[in-house]
Amino acid sequence: ALELIDFKNALEQFQNLVEKMIVQKTKESSGMYTKDGDEIDYDKFCTSARTLFGPAVKDQNVQAFFRKIMSNPDERPEWPEIFGCFTEERIGMSPPSKENMVLLVSEKQQITHSVVKRKDVIKDIVKVPLLHLTITASQRGVLTVFNKQRKSFFSYSFYFHQDTAWITGCDFLPNLKYVVAVTESTVILWDYKSNESKSDGFVIKPMKNCLLCVCTVTMADNLAKDTILIGDDKGYVYLLTITNDDFIMKQSKAEKESQFKVLDSESFDIPKRKLHDDWVGKVKYFSALKRFGSCSTDSINSFVLDDIKRLEDQLPVKEFSVPKGVNAFTYCGKAKVIVTGG
Repeated sequence: ALELIDFKNALEQFQNLVEKMIVQKTKESSGMYTKDGDEIDYDKFCTSARTLFGPAVKDQNVQAFFRKIMSNPDERPEWPEIFGCFTEERIGMSPPSKENMVLLVSEKQQITHSVVKRKDVIKDIVKVPLLHLTITASQRGVLTVFNKQRKSFFSYSFYFHQDTAWITGCDFLPNLKYVVAVTESTVILWDYKSNESKSDGFVIKPMKNCLLCVCTVTMADNLAKDTILIGDDKGYVYLLTITNDDFIMKQSKAEKESQFKVLDSESFDIPKRKLHDDWVGKVKYFSALKRFGSCSTDSINSFVLDDIKRLEDQLPVKEFSVPKGVNAFTYCGKAKVIVTGG
């Protein structure tokens, strides 16, 4: 039914209705209002809202909108609030139906579980849609996986005791089913499915330069390995491929403080190439383009977009310059554009 409604016209009528209510309430407060047949009460407001927008508006949102106007007409609510936007949703509410929503908003839920301690901050957040996971990495070494099941969140935290360096980024290895994180001098591979009190995984070290960011190269050609890109503080981008065999052949004994096994970085073939003359701020692989991107505050080699094979040879790369460099970038497949922020 909403497809047949001229939404712009309905919105103008709704805003006129709100203005009349505000004038009415203001006059009532000053004692200048005389009741007549045009008085707008809750029933009339509710009926008008449903006439204009149909089933897209819910009773609780209409009631909250009306109460907000009546309690403080000077702080008038924004019109999207009539559809439930900008309002806290109740836990357990079913998500809105696409057929009867003018504005589609995702269901929100606050995570009250404390995943970091005092003087710690969340450094990176990664979503894994296929597994319904959200991964966070804190600067001081807490990796947490939130698993959304039955609309509740379960978290498993890991404190990386062996390395005092800060975590600078994280991602998820879809084939090996590990969480990967980088610190200033190591690569962490965490088996998030292991018992929380007996965390299991691997540490690749030492890494020569300070690692600043990491991302997964998504490929479906081999389910027994994953490839990651890493950027460092010298402008290098690394290409690291990890297989199940690496976990068996290259590990040393676990250190005492946890079940994490150490893998010698010298035993890996890690191609790298200097693409920037300053810190690598972000690396990202775009499956749709079959290209990786990396950015830096370098004003000359600010952004690179090319095939990962360029990390293993010395052929020219596609790049462009931006004054004071690039801090962030993303790709929109629908519009077929890359957007950068400097």
